Amino acid sequence: QIALGVNSPSQSGFVENYKGKSLNFPTVNLGIQNMFSDQMGAKLDFSYNRISNDDGSPEFKLNYSRINAQLVYDPTNSLNFMPQRMGVVLHAGPGYSFVKPLGNFGSNKVSFFNVMGGFELHYGLAERLSLYMDTSYILGFGKDFDPISEGYASFNGNLMTLTFGITFSLS
Repeated sequence: QIALGVNSPSQSGFVENYKGKSLNFPTVNLGIQNMFSDQMGAKLDFSYNRISNDDGSPEFKLNYSRINAQLVYDPTNSLNFMPQRMGVVLHAGPGYSFVKPLGNFGSNKVSFFNVMGGFELHYGLAERLSLYMDTSYILGFGKDFDPISEGYASFNGNLMTLTFGITFSLS
C-alpha cells in the first residue's frame, strides 16, 4: 500500500506557547498486508508526517514518523449494501513513534509507544489494484515534557491522518 495525505496533531501534544497547524501536509504511508482468510489479516506499515507551526506560534517544523503492526478486519462480505467494487477494512495495533524537530530544535527528539486504529474504504480498479482512502487515529503514550530543558518545538501527542492511495495485491 502506498498513500499520500494530510495530518492533524492534537494541540495538547505541544509545550506551552507552541501550536501546530490543524492541517499539515504531507503524510506518507507505506505498508504491507497479508490476509489469512477473507476477513482477517495483519499489516505492517510505516508513516512519515510533517508538522509545522500555526499562526501566532513560534516558528517550528518537525518530522513525526511511526511504525505499527496491526490486525486487519475486512467485513465487506457481510455488508450487503456495499456497491460491487467497494470494500471496507478496519485496522488497529501497537507501534512506536519517532519525533524529530528540525532547525534549532533538532536535539529535542522524542520517541514513544503508540496504538492506532483506522478505517479504509477501497474501490477496485482491477483484480489486483484498488484506490483507497484511510482515516486513522494514532494515540501516543509520550511522557510530559520538561519545558525548560527538553520540550521546545517537539510533540508527544495524538495524531489523526487522512490519506488517499493505491493498493497492489499479489494474490
